[in-house]
Amino acid sequence: MSHNASSSKGSAQPVCPELLDRDHSILAFNERVLTWAEREDVPLLERLRYLCIVSSNLDEFFEVRAEPHLVASQAGDSKGVYTVRSFERLSTALHRLVERQYTLYNEHLLPAFAQQQIQIISHGERNTTQRAWVRQYFNREVKPLLIPVGLDPSHPFPQVANKSLNFIVRLGGKDAFGRSNEIAIVKVPRVLPRMIRMPSKEAGAKLLCVSLSSVIRAHLADLFVGRTVEQFSQFRVTRHSDLAVDEEDVKNLRTALRQGLVHRHYGQAVRLEVSAGCSDYLSTMLLDQFELPQKSLYRVPGPVNLVRLTQMIDLVDRPELCFPPYRGSYPRQINAGQSMFEQLKSGDILIHQPFESFDGVLDFLREAVHDPQVLAIKQTIYRTGADSELMDLLREAVRRGKEVTVVVELKARFDEEANINWAEMLESIGAQVLYGVVGLKTHAKMMLITRREGRTLKRYGHLSTGNYNPRTAKLYTDISQITADTALTTDMEHVFVHLASQSKLPPLKKIWLAPFNLQRNLIAKVDAMAKAAAGGVACRIVAKMNALTDEALVYSLMRAGMQGVQIDLIVRGACTLPAQVPGQTDNIRVRSVIGRFLEHSRVFYFQQGEKEDMYLSSADWMNRNMVRRVELAWPVTDPKQRQRILDECLRTYLEDQLDAWDLGADGNYARVKPPLRRKPRGAQAALMALYGRNIQGK
Repeated sequence: MSHNASSSKGSAQPVCPELLDRDHSILAFNERVLTWAEREDVPLLERLRYLCIVSSNLDEFFEVRAEPHLVASQAGDSKGVYTVRSFERLSTALHRLVERQYTLYNEHLLPAFAQQQIQIISHGERNTTQRAWVRQYFNREVKPLLIPVGLDPSHPFPQVANKSLNFIVRLGGKDAFGRSNEIAIVKVPRVLPRMIRMPSKEAGAKLLCVSLSSVIRAHLADLFVGRTVEQFSQFRVTRHSDLAVDEEDVKNLRTALRQGLVHRHYGQAVRLEVSAGCSDYLSTMLLDQFELPQKSLYRVPGPVNLVRLTQMIDLVDRPELCFPPYRGSYPRQINAGQSMFEQLKSGDILIHQPFESFDGVLDFLREAVHDPQVLAIKQTIYRTGADSELMDLLREAVRRGKEVTVVVELKARFDEEANINWAEMLESIGAQVLYGVVGLKTHAKMMLITRREGRTLKRYGHLSTGNYNPRTAKLYTDISQITADTALTTDMEHVFVHLASQSKLPPLKKIWLAPFNLQRNLIAKVDAMAKAAAGGVACRIVAKMNALTDEALVYSLMRAGMQGVQIDLIVRGACTLPAQVPGQTDNIRVRSVIGRFLEHSRVFYFQQGEKEDMYLSSADWMNRNMVRRVELAWPVTDPKQRQRILDECLRTYLEDQLDAWDLGADGNYARVKPPLRRKPRGAQAALMALYGRNIQGK
């Protein structure tokens, strides 16, 4: 697992290079995702899905990351992290990425769909029969829900919700009262589907879809009888949506968050999207209304919300235009039909999701729920979805009289409402529901089961790098560990008690816990490797995570690299560590792998001479994970399991020749060049072949 890199061991340490910009690194990640939509070897509907994923990611970027840049620009700030310059640089990069999206959509995806006899048909392309059907649909399904608002002193500009679809219309003539107020707003209800499939009777041999915006656009005049529609445009406003609740000053966090969810839809505007043909008069009026500068305006030649095109994927029943169905195998370490409690007496069980299915975790919980000897179940919940078999099992456990304690993270971004609903449901049937520690998000993934065995109580635990959501567990790569290790499960019990009582933690034997010692222990581990390397010991670090932005950890890695530690970092998304800078970070390589599944596992491997240590974790190396969250890292001590993770989660990804990108000394990512004389090998494809089965071929 070595790679060639020059060592600066024995020479004076150069000054660490300047860190890369986090926000631009996030955008670079989305550019890598967008390449999947551009790849002709990817099935057509999946290409559309990747385009929608990038659009969804950009929505969240604006909602969470854009506001401080905008505020600084409007204030004229020239010093600090957020400035006029930072806003302008970010705006330029965002406009470039959005332009690339719509070029792909219009010039590549739409023609490719047309070749497949699939078309999003505009008003101008519809024949008389098709226009008649659209008019009937408009009158029956759409018009009854639309209330156009004419603007005048008694009808000010209406509140426009975050990311909602709207039309602005400039009218000629006079209203019913003889006034010439010319601007009207039409808010499009979110209950209406954004894509509608035209019946085959009207569509003929083609599969035709109609966008809701084109339906309304074609019949705007019907909403303004006696007036003429002179100008119009779709528009969409994105608002700052990071919930800010002063947890020190609220008596009931759940109630406060419910109230905050209402106001989230009307936070500060940060982006305005309009149709490409929107007049300067209307766009300027909208910018003034939302107090936005010109650089926050995005003119788009197509739907103002590409995310909603995911509905088209569901309307097109063409399996050959999607990835072949894939189902991970049942976890190989689990003997179906045998009690998992019995199996765990022989050693821990590892599950590599989604190559092995999440069903193993559900079966572990299901056995605990139905086992009369199980007395208590404790569980953390961060994201589990609105419809979850796991939550149904916990509800059944309560019904069966078991002591169920659930730590629900109410502040899981954009999943707050679902989690509040689950918390209220569980409380209503008698579960003990906790909300973690004030000021900290509980991001750790753990389940603890207490079982009576003879005269003693035995604990069994499940720890995971992420995911208690059965749906996303099919799409995210993660490592689950099911264990009966006494030291591990005792540590888990201490953590649960700490979260419930907020009492002082006793010393933990195996678990590293944020915000207490996870960052400190990781830095100490890296520093120890640096010291050993400086003394001539061959040292190696391989770390896989979603993001690397914590400055203290970044600098510790750079110092270690300067002492000769060979470092490979597999970082899916944002990374602020500048790799391969000559004379400074020569010994550090950063790789990003973008594939069919979302890379989500966190694995930290340290090799010092013959000594190997490996940790799995719920935490990325970000400041928020280290100091503002409850996170876990725990050791993998079984040599066979450690080797398995090393092979599957690290070595395979470092050898990827298909879906990998390497970070260069210039701060840009370059896709790994495939070999010339043999078929390139992708990490995820190799693991799918190792573990999965084709559903069609079952």
